[in-house]
This record gives sequence, C-alpha cells and structure tokens, in this order.
Amino acid sequence: MQQHLARFNVDGNIEFQVDASTLTSGSITQVNFRIIYSSDSLLLHWGDMRWKRKLGTSFTSTRRDQNYKNKALRTPFVESGSSSYLKLEIDDPSIQAIVFIIFDEARNTWQNFHVKLPRKETLISNISLPEDLVQIQAYLRWERKGRYEAARAELLEEIARGTSVDDIRKKLTKKGGQEFKDSAIPEKTNTIPDDLVQIQSYIRWEKAGKPNYSPEQQLREFDEARKELQFELEKGASLDVIRKKITKGEIETKVSKPPQNKRYFSAQRTQRKQRDLMVLLNKHSVKSVEGSITAEPKPLTAVESFAKKIELDSSPVMNKKIYKFGERDVLVLVTKSADKIKIHIASDFEEPLTLHWALSEKAGEWLPPPRTVLPPGSVSLGGAAESTFSTCSFDDLPKQVQCIELEIEDGNFKGMPFVLLSGEKWIKNNGSDFYVDFSQRFKQDQKDAGDGKGTSKVLLDRIAEMESEAQKSFMHRFNIASDLMDQAKDTGELGLAGILVWMRFMATRQLIWNKNYNVKPREISKAQDRLTDLLQSTYTTHPQYRELLRMIMSTVGRGGEGDVGQRIRDEILVIQRNNDCKGGMMEEWHQKLHNNTSPDDVVICQALIDYIKSDFDISIYWKTLTENGITKERLLSYDRAIHSDPSFRRDQKDGLLRDLGHYMGTLKAVHSGADLESAISNCMGYQAEGEGFMVGVQINPVAGLPSGFPELLRFILQHVEDRNVEALIEGLLEARQELRPLLSKSSDRLKDLLFLDIALDSTVRTATERAYEELNNAGPEKIMYFTTLVLENLALSSDDNEDLIYCLKGWHHAISMCNSQSAHWALYAKSVLDRTRLGLSSKAEWYQRILQPSAEYLGSLLEVDPWAINIFTEEVIRAGSAATLSSLINRLDPVLRETAHLGSWDFLMQVVMSWDSWQVISPVEVVGVKGEEEIPDGTVAVLTPDMPDVLSHVSVRARNCKVCFATCFDPKILADLHANKGKLLRLKPSSADVVYSEVKEADLADSSNLKGDGPSSITLVKKQFGGKYAISAEEFTPEMVGAKSRNISYLKGKVPSWVGIPTSVALPFGVFEKVLADKLNQQGCLRVGPVSFIWWGVLCGFGPAPIANWYERVVEKLQILKKKLGEGDFDALGEIRQTVLQLAAPPELVKELKTKMLSSGMPWPGDEGEQRWEQAWTAITKVWASKWNERAYFSTRKAKLDHEYLCMAVLVQEIINADYAFVIHTTNPSSGDSSEIYAEVVKGLGETLVGAYPGRALSFVCKKNNLSSPQVLGYPSKPIALFIRRSIIFRSDSNGEDLEGYAGAGLYDSVPMDEEEKVVVDYSCDPLLNDGKFQQSILSSIAGAGKAVEELYRSPQDIEGVIRDGKVYVVQTRPQM
Repeated sequence: MQQHLARFNVDGNIEFQVDASTLTSGSITQVNFRIIYSSDSLLLHWGDMRWKRKLGTSFTSTRRDQNYKNKALRTPFVESGSSSYLKLEIDDPSIQAIVFIIFDEARNTWQNFHVKLPRKETLISNISLPEDLVQIQAYLRWERKGRYEAARAELLEEIARGTSVDDIRKKLTKKGGQEFKDSAIPEKTNTIPDDLVQIQSYIRWEKAGKPNYSPEQQLREFDEARKELQFELEKGASLDVIRKKITKGEIETKVSKPPQNKRYFSAQRTQRKQRDLMVLLNKHSVKSVEGSITAEPKPLTAVESFAKKIELDSSPVMNKKIYKFGERDVLVLVTKSADKIKIHIASDFEEPLTLHWALSEKAGEWLPPPRTVLPPGSVSLGGAAESTFSTCSFDDLPKQVQCIELEIEDGNFKGMPFVLLSGEKWIKNNGSDFYVDFSQRFKQDQKDAGDGKGTSKVLLDRIAEMESEAQKSFMHRFNIASDLMDQAKDTGELGLAGILVWMRFMATRQLIWNKNYNVKPREISKAQDRLTDLLQSTYTTHPQYRELLRMIMSTVGRGGEGDVGQRIRDEILVIQRNNDCKGGMMEEWHQKLHNNTSPDDVVICQALIDYIKSDFDISIYWKTLTENGITKERLLSYDRAIHSDPSFRRDQKDGLLRDLGHYMGTLKAVHSGADLESAISNCMGYQAEGEGFMVGVQINPVAGLPSGFPELLRFILQHVEDRNVEALIEGLLEARQELRPLLSKSSDRLKDLLFLDIALDSTVRTATERAYEELNNAGPEKIMYFTTLVLENLALSSDDNEDLIYCLKGWHHAISMCNSQSAHWALYAKSVLDRTRLGLSSKAEWYQRILQPSAEYLGSLLEVDPWAINIFTEEVIRAGSAATLSSLINRLDPVLRETAHLGSWDFLMQVVMSWDSWQVISPVEVVGVKGEEEIPDGTVAVLTPDMPDVLSHVSVRARNCKVCFATCFDPKILADLHANKGKLLRLKPSSADVVYSEVKEADLADSSNLKGDGPSSITLVKKQFGGKYAISAEEFTPEMVGAKSRNISYLKGKVPSWVGIPTSVALPFGVFEKVLADKLNQQGCLRVGPVSFIWWGVLCGFGPAPIANWYERVVEKLQILKKKLGEGDFDALGEIRQTVLQLAAPPELVKELKTKMLSSGMPWPGDEGEQRWEQAWTAITKVWASKWNERAYFSTRKAKLDHEYLCMAVLVQEIINADYAFVIHTTNPSSGDSSEIYAEVVKGLGETLVGAYPGRALSFVCKKNNLSSPQVLGYPSKPIALFIRRSIIFRSDSNGEDLEGYAGAGLYDSVPMDEEEKVVVDYSCDPLLNDGKFQQSILSSIAGAGKAVEELYRSPQDIEGVIRDGKVYVVQTRPQM
C-alpha cells in the first residue's frame, strides 16, 4: 500500500515528491523519490533519525551508494524522461524518519529536508498536504522557536485524526492565526516544551565551545538537553521554575569545552593542488609617472587675498578657517602677539554684515564681552554684543571685502561664539553657532603644500575643497569619494593613489569623522556600499590598478546594502534590553552608535568583551582601547561623548559575552573589510540563529564558488587561532588560489569575494608573525618553506608580480637542492634571497613614488600631523605581506651566509653608481641600528653589525638619500673599526666587501683639491681631426682612436678561431670638434627632429630636404654654457649635454660613415629609412655628450686633467644579441692571484653587468692550468636582463681611457641605436644554473678566452664579451687596473 509522504518545491521551479509503501514482507518500507527535473548531477545526501548503527546495515538502494565521511550516504538519481527517480528500502522498524539533502553537483547547490516514515499501525494513504499550509504552521511554530519539519509532522498527525485540509486551512488562516499546539496536539503535563529544549541545547553548545556538530550529534544534543530538563522536572520543579532557571544558566549540564591546545599538535593539513606558478602572473602596463597632473592655478579669491595679507603683516597664526556659503566666503583668522589675541573676521558678502558675538570660558557658553574689548560703534545686548563690519582698506583685492578686528587679553577666555546678521537673515555654520577656539595652536612645523609634483594635483585640490563637507559624517565622505571616482580613474595611477591617501588619512583618524551631524547607520552603510560598488566596477575594468583598489577597499570597509548597517542600531538596543544595562557607559555608547557609528566601535566592543572576560578588570578595558589608539580624550571628542567606564553585575556576564560576541560580527561586517569571519559569512551566506547545533538556512550566499570551498573555509576558521600555523597558512593560500579565477570575472558579488581575499591575505600575515618564535629555533628548510608561503601570498596581492613569481620559483628550487643535499644549495638560496630583497626594495620604491608625494601634498592641505605624513608610505608597506617577508629573509640571511662560507659584509643598500670609480673619505663610527633611526645629514655610508629590515625606516632613508648601507658579520673587523672611531678612513665598497684604510692629513689635502691646482703627474694630449669622418678597423692608430678600438682591431685574426671578434668602424678623434665647427652648427641649421642638416634627403635618397621649423646656433650656446661651468655653475653640465644633442650631421660625415660601414660588411641604418638614421645620429651625439656627465667631469678635475683636452672617438660595432654577457679579470682582483681567472656572467647584454643595474652576477674563478674545472662563487640575483633586435652600438673611446694611473674606463657612455628590451629573468629554468654540463662548458669557454687574450697581450686584462648560441665573442679588452 503506497502512502504519499511529502511534496516540496526546490529552488522555486523544481517539484520534489516522496512516497512510501510497505512491501509484501511487511517489515521493509520502500521510500520512492521523484524529481521533475532533468539533470545527471543530482545526488541524495541522506541518513536516518537514529544514527546508531553503522551505515549500510539498514538501507539498500537501487544504485551503488557512496559513504560520505562515515556520517551519511550519497546516492545518485536515475533519469527517466523529464524526471529523476530513486528508491530506498529500509528494513529497520526502529527508524522513524529520514533526513536528506538534494545536492546538485554541477551547480553546487543544496537544500535540507526531513521526512517521517509512516507508522505501521496508522497508514495515511493518498494525502496531499499543500505546502502553503506547512509554511503557515512553520511560521507559527517559529514564533515560539519551533522547526519547519515539526510543523509538517503536526499537520500530518492532525490529518490522521480525521481533520480535512480545508478545515486546517480555515483554522490556520483565520484572524490572529491559531496553530495546532494546544487543541490539535495536546501536550502532556510532564512533557518539556520544545522551546526550552532548544534553549538548553544552545547553552550546551556554547559551553562546548560552539563546535560544528554533525546531524547525528545535533540530534544527540537535543536528547541530552531534554534529559537534563526532564531530570529537573522529576525533582519536582515546575515548568515555570525550569524556565526561570534555564534563562539564568542554572540548569546543571555535563558538557565540557574541549581543551584549547588540543589541535595545536594535531592540526590537519589541506591537500594543496599542484599548480603552475606562472598562472599567477600579472603583467599590466602602467605608464610611468613623471611630474604631476595639474591645471592652471586658480587665482586667489578676495577673502583668500585678504587672509594672505594679514598673515604676512601680522603675528603668528593660531587658527584659520574659511567657511563657504555658495559663491561667498567667511574668513576667521586668529593671531597672537605678546599677551594679546586678535580675531580677524572678513567676508565678501555684498550686503552689510553685523557680528553678533560673545566670549566663553567653555564650549557652548555665551558670556557678554567686556566693554574694553568692544570695537567702536558696538552695542551691548546683555549676554552678547553686536559690532558692525567695515569696508577693508586694502586696495588691490579682486573685489570688495568687509571685515572686523577684535582684540582680547590672552588667558581670560577660551573661545568666542558668534553668528552673522545680514539684514533680517541670520547666517550660521550648518545651523549651529560659529565658534572660535582660542586654545588651538597653529602647526608651526606643518609643511608647505608645495607644487604637487608627482601627484594628481587637480584631484587633490578638489578633495581639500570638499573636506569640510566630508567631515560631517562617513556618509558624506563616502558619497564624495564616489563622486570623485570617475576623475580618479581618468587620472590613472596617481588619481587612485590620491583617493587611497585620503581614505587612509581617514582610517588612521587623521581627519574628523563626524562633526555636528546625525546620520543613521543604514545611511552610512548605503554610502559605503555605493563606493565599494564603484571600486568593484573599476577593479574589473582597470586591472592594472587592482593593487591600489584593494588597498582603498581595505580602508573603506565592506558596507552592507543598508541592512547590515541598520543592524548596528537595532542590536545595541537588544543587548541593553536582554542584559538589563540601559544606563551608564552602555547608554552613552548606544547614543554614539545611533548618532554616527565608526570603526572605533569595533575596538570599544572588543574592549568590553576583554573587560568582562577578565572578571571586570577595568584596566583591561583601557588596555585594549589604548593599544588600538583610543584614549579618554577621543571618547570625549565624539559628538555623543562616552564619559563613563563600564560597570556590570556578575549575573550579566554570560549574556553580555554572548550578545557582544554576536554584535562584534555585525560591527565588523560594516567596518572591517579585512575581518576573516565576517568576510567568510558574507560570501557563504549568513545562517539562521542556532548555527552549529541546528540545521541553519543559508541567506544570500555567493553563487558559483569552487567545489569543496566551503569545507576549506571551515577548516580555516577551525584553525585560525592555532599556535602551529603552518597548516593554517597552507589552507589560507589554497583558499586564495581557489578564489583567484573568480576575482578576474565581473560579478555583482565581486566585492564580497575581494573582501574575503583581503581578509585571507591579512590572516596569512598575522599567522606568520605568530610563528616567529617557533622559527627562531627552526632550521633553514623550515624558514625557506615559510618564505615561499609568504612570497606566494604577496604575489597573489600584487599587480606587477613577475619578479616575485620568479623569486618564488627560485625558492622552490632552493628547497629542492637543499633536500637533495646539493653542495651549492645555500649559495643558490642566498642569490634568491638577495633577489627577493631587491624585489621588496623595488616594491617599496614604487609605493614611495606613487603614494608619498600625494600624502605630502594632500596632508599639508588638510593639516595632517607632519609625523603621520612623513611615515605614511612606510606604514602602508609595513601593514602588508612585504614586511612579513622581509622579516623572514632577515632571519634566514645569516644562516645561509654561514652555510655557504660567504664574506664578512652584506649590503642592504648600495648606491646606484659605479663603486669602482669613487671612494669615501669620512670620519668612521660603527653604530647599532634597529630600524627606526634617522640618518644624519651628510652621511655617505652606514657601517653596522645589525641587519635592519629592508623595509624599515632607516632602510627607506638610506635608499632615498643614496647612502651606502653595509652590515659587517666579522667581529674582528668590527673591533678594528671601533678602534678607529673618529678617524678619517677611505672606504671602497666592492660587490661583497669593504676595503678601508686610514687617511693622513697630507693625503686628505690632496684628495680634497677639486680645483685642479698644482701640476698633475698625468696629462692629456689633445687630438686633432685627421681629415676623415669615418675609418675602418685597419686604419685604427693611436692618433685616430683610443685603446678600446685599437685593442679590438688587434685581436682580430690573432685569437683562436672559436673566439669571435665583432666587425668595427669608428668616428675618429676630432670629428666632434669638426662637426661643431661646421657652418651648419656655426650659423644655424635646418632642424627636423633630432637630426638637422641641409640636403639630408639628397644624400640618403629621400628626395628634397624636409622643411625646417626652427634655427639655432649650437656653438654659440655651448660657449655660453662652458663659461657658466667654468664659473662653478655645475647645473650647466646637463644643459651642455642637451645642447650637444642638437648638433647637425654634415653631409660629408653621413657619406663617409655609410661607405665605411657597408665596405666592412656592416648594415647601414639609412637603408631602413630616414628614422633609422635619425636614431643612429642621436646615439652618436649621446656618446659625445657623455664627456660632460657629472661623474666623468669631476673625475678629470680630481685627477687635475684639462677637461678641454679630453677627446672622444666613437667605436661603431654591430650588436651581437647575446644569450649571456661576461666580464673577465685575468688576475683575481680580490686575492691578487695571477694563476686564477675571476669572471662574472649575466643573462642578455652586458649593460646590466657594467651599468648601474641592481643585483649580482654569476661569479666564478678558474685556475689557468685547469680550465675544465670552474668554481662558482655566487649565483645571480639580477632581476633584469637586456635583449635587443639586430642593431648597432656606438661605444665611447676617449683618450682619457689610455692613461696609466687614471681609471678612465667606464666613465663615458656607450649607446645602442635601438632601445634594449628589459626582460624579467627566470633563473629556475636557465641551463647555466641548472644544467651542470652546460654550465661547465660555458664557464670553461669564458675562462679559456680570457687566458688566450692575456697570453696575446702578455699582461693581465679586463675583458668584456658575450655568448651567442654557445660561441664566445670578445667585444673589448683593456689592461687590468
């Protein structure tokens, strides 16, 4: 006999029916499920209402079941037409009901159900119970805390008693509603009501630590709660007495909270998916920021001009404020001199004004002014006075201004309230009286706003104009920010940086949060929601700015469609009512919350919780407040001030902890975008009260989350406070990886996912910091693994993260080398560490460049405290994962250095210049550095035994001030330096060491003589033009070219055949002077772009000469600039270089150079078009102009050489697009060992090796008698390699580079015709590092080439060269200095 059990609507459009029948045996119940929905992804997730036997003993189904975590079964439905079916057979008569979930795997959706099985003695056949009746009954039960399934059971029992469906409907839907509770389902007098059982279950759940119970555990908890209450009933207590006792928590319960430290030592681990790290790559091109985005400065208004004159003519300014009234202004300016206070009030109102004013000893007070301070013509009115404005006497104001001046004795009064009267109209400050506070003091150390260079100045000026409106409330501020978002987006990176700076000033309480304005929490939440919606949209449309947008969102908070914000206002009333705490501090806080809620409320709530948990220790309350920046003064500064300390009764403790804990979630949902628990709840859907011990209902979850994601988030919440954080961090990163694909898609819930990602990011940082103590005693493998985790977290949050990803790959390779016990693992890991440190420095410099100018400009406009402006960028950096990563690698560095047997010095900051070419002469003092110190003015180098964080204050200052910052690890060297305290030392930093020696007074006198007075031991011989504009390599002689060109010519045909020599031609000595003397440059030249000469088109085959657009006499200008330079104006150096670039190329030069290049087998640039020759000519003039670069100019002066005698030839070579470039020193420069070659190798072109590019090259030594066994000394850390298309390079070749005793090499520029392409290097897949045979072959070939060149010259050589397709090319050589 078949009986209909239930019919449900799933997702509104899917009908689901459950029937039951008894088979012929009489002991087996068959349950039939039918869903009118065609899908092959439906599963039945189910179990029984007893759960005491092992799964599978009482059930059979028509298809194979899957055991789910030993707690339930999963059975797939069978499709048939438009429906899906499933049959279950239950052979255990003790089972009274089944609970199940319909789970759609494809859509990741599910819904809970409960069905009671028919009793054998009472079969109800063919009953169709309308769903709407069940819902009405469920609602009535909900009012007395019932359950949906119980409502269905009550109605079915009523039907079993013979009541028709129509009668039930009438009874339920009649006015007032009557549920089947007393009449239809009478309670026995000794039965515990369900609502009491539920309350007791909740108490048990709280005392157990709010665990996540399984369905069977939930039912068991109900049974235990019922037993406890039944025991009270049997002892003689009435239900009323039980109800009173249960609400006070006086019912004895046998549940204990599990030990908090149990999971610290048995934490589960998430199974991380294997992913290609390159899928994390973010590369977005953002235009470099130069200068500022500005508009024409606005002229000063009449009132502003008046204020400026008063400020110039008067005593120090104490207070200044301009109030806006449409197109009209009112100025209040307070100055102080001696013991007098002067108040200047001025306005550009056209109508005559009267000042209605008084004095006060406290705010809100009106006291009549003494007659002695009244201006002439004033009238006393009892409690106030009235004074008439007069026309200002200043003549040059843009328009008429009326003003009044008052003078008060200092110290007698605290302030001055006033209003203005214009005819019959009162003018007030937003409905309130104006008030001048005499106690305010002008910030003397406030920086001038400056010119806004490096900022979006127009936007920041607009923000400053709107700040007085934004101060009214968070609603106003967020709405103004929303209105400015389009302008910020159009401005780009700097515009969004401006919004970020403004919002962060707000978040750090540098700006006023609320000022005389009452606003509802839901209005704040709505404004917040509007702004975060715009940020969400921009995040989708402008991926290149996502890092900035994430930071803005984290300062703004999440908002909540208005409803969550209103809960702040509603729930505080519930807390007060439920816990009988309606007065004192709680009432003051309630009034503050009603007026204007802020992020301070999160701290206040936490302080209250800590206070109650500490057994009402008021010092704990204040400790929590002060640690989070809230002082007594701040509490009193709110519009609805909090004056009182909290004071509660002991019987309120449990209820307050429970309710304030829930309230904290509401506060964080609005104010804390990075709060993990609220962010997870917001994405997963809030659940009905009782989550954890009753089946909850999900409300508004984000759709489309990855499979298994909810379980992963539950794991995170379960372990978020673990002391052993490794498994937690793995789970956090796995969640971020799973979330990442969703963040690149447009969605109306994208911001909720972003706030979840921000919260996960933040939790990684705090969890890692919790592990520092553990890592103090950890081995290098553990620290390296933590480094990979934090670096992965940073890469997930960064826009341009290519370098970070290659660092991450490098760390994985280092760990692999360590695990395989490779001899070089520590050396390799040190190179990855150095590169990671460079990456962090680069990121810090980006933040500094983008944020700090805006912080300084806007901060000055808004009168933010100078200290907050100065450390703005540092605080932003240190709030993120970059600071955590920096701390980790600082712990690892000494370990790797010791393991790899590295040198005694490490450079936190090496100035971007050639250290080989200069020395520091300075009094020495070795200092301890913690990271917060200031570097004294004039410091050129800091030597310390400490290694401060690369992102610390002192490190940032070292980078900004270009100060060498070196850490010494050798105690002997440190002791020697200490012994030389106060002496003058000559310091010469190298790539891994600092050489120092004492300087005598005589040496100091010589070295400090920069004017070149006295004879020089070396001289320059001025070269003359030899009659040729261009020569081939066969014509290279000392009179024509420098040693660089002659050496490369000498090598050709003499080195072994496996060593390549590039083809070369040259513009010899004297060509620059000849070009300068040409009539084109003497009398003026036709100018077309960077190239200008007559008949260019005729010479190169392009037809008639292009039309010129201006004339300039280059020689005349150079003569003027050289005169300025001779007079000590060194700014002229830059102007001279720019002028040289304007030289015109004589036709004869173009013709001769073309002939020589083609005859030597080199390509002629002009054959590719006019523009290509223009590029070549610009490169040539840049080489000539480098004669006047600062380093070269001062070097010749120091050596007492006549700079006018320095001549520059230009060596022209075809560029070999190198796989690697190298520099060889055929005698080891560190040890002086002539039997050993020292060399350095970089990826790509050699400019990264010889130029000012950060990082170290691969270095190695090789014995000349054993070239097949090179020994690697260090692996590369340079993040950038340079590559170029087939092109020409123009190398400097001066007569100053030939002089013995003068280090002239490297002072002048070599310029390629085409711009090199910068490529971020991935060393993890570079065979030079990872293929032993390839490495040995390449390094041995380099050493072999060095030995061959040295033997040819019979003296130690410095050699530059490249590797292309395994072949060695030598591009230049010179004697080793």
